[in-house]
Amino acid sequence: MRVIEVLGSGCQKCQYTEKVVREVVDSAGIDADVRHVTDYAEIASRGVLSTPGLVIDGVVVLTGRVPTREQVASWLGVA
Repeated sequence: MRVIEVLGSGCQKCQYTEKVVREVVDSAGIDADVRHVTDYAEIASRGVLSTPGLVIDGVVVLTGRVPTREQVASWLGVA
């Protein structure tokens, strides 16, 4: 099972990032645990200073902007 974490306060951009991730996961049939991390200390401990951030299987793949569906699919290996 893949672990995908959206890092951010819950603002519109963070919510949209989570939506995009869930859409890609659902459409590709990926077995994944999608989490939304809002704790600032935890976010900062991962080196993310600008949100939204995206972590896939423990690796930070994006900070400070909203990813496209194509980017998420590529990071998950379904592009």
